[in-house]
Amino acid sequence: MIFKLENSINVRVYLPNTIDVELFIKREDAIHPIISGNKYRKLKYNIEAAKIEGKHTLLTFGGAFSNHIAAVAEAGRVYNLKTIGIIRGEELSSKINDNATLKYAQDCGMQFKFISRTDFRNKEDLDFIGNLKQEFGDFYAIPEGGSNTLAVKGCEEILTKADSNFNYICAPAGTGGTLAGLINASKSNQQVLGFSALKGDFLQEDISKFAKQDNWKLITDYHFGGYAKINAELITFMNAFKALNNVRLDPVYTGKMLFGIQDMIIKDYFPKGSKILVIHTGGLQGITGMNSRLKQKNLPLIQ
Repeated sequence: MIFKLENSINVRVYLPNTIDVELFIKREDAIHPIISGNKYRKLKYNIEAAKIEGKHTLLTFGGAFSNHIAAVAEAGRVYNLKTIGIIRGEELSSKINDNATLKYAQDCGMQFKFISRTDFRNKEDLDFIGNLKQEFGDFYAIPEGGSNTLAVKGCEEILTKADSNFNYICAPAGTGGTLAGLINASKSNQQVLGFSALKGDFLQEDISKFAKQDNWKLITDYHFGGYAKINAELITFMNAFKALNNVRLDPVYTGKMLFGIQDMIIKDYFPKGSKILVIHTGGLQGITGMNSRLKQKNLPLIQ
């Protein structure tokens, strides 16, 4: 996969109360409009593996506003691969045109199969996968969110030698693959902080499967009620951050992470003089769909 990785640069950003620390954001979102950030990193070696195995179809899983679904669909279009999305929620089959993410994926050529939330829980079951192969033929399977061993390998490439002078590496966490890659690539004297987008701390186990160091911590206080949950306070913060830094955040992952970092700075979590590197994992395509939901709820829109 060939993109302009030089677009991923570290940029100094500002938050209130950052006088005693330095805060930089790695613009992984700038790699590509759709296959951006950790989506590019996770797909890189999986697509290489699919080609080596002679597979011409990618099959993966996701929800209505999944950045991963959009990225796989776009990658299929770019690399002339057939793509199949197993989508959580049967009711969505009649709402494709009302959902910016699904409409985009469909326009890229992705074929959908909508299943119930109960059936979706079986997505890793061998019999379930076998039934999908009977229905769709041979394919290369990529898990929901894209996290597997090859995804972790790709995410290990996010950090470079130039990042070794940071005390803290911060990234959002959804399935744990990105954070594991950052942990593996970090220096032992650096602390990696993962900001969970999900309620609970069950991601600890998923991250531990791939992480080769113990210099990390999962932060679970800034999920705003759960995956894809958002409120006016978070929107106000994201819009203020964009106005201040000219960097757009997504509402599911990076927005919550930066909100959490600001709160932790205010509470003196980071020692004076700390240098913090924040990984922007992309996902900006989901803003269109989120704004549609916010408009229905009479909430402010994400700028």
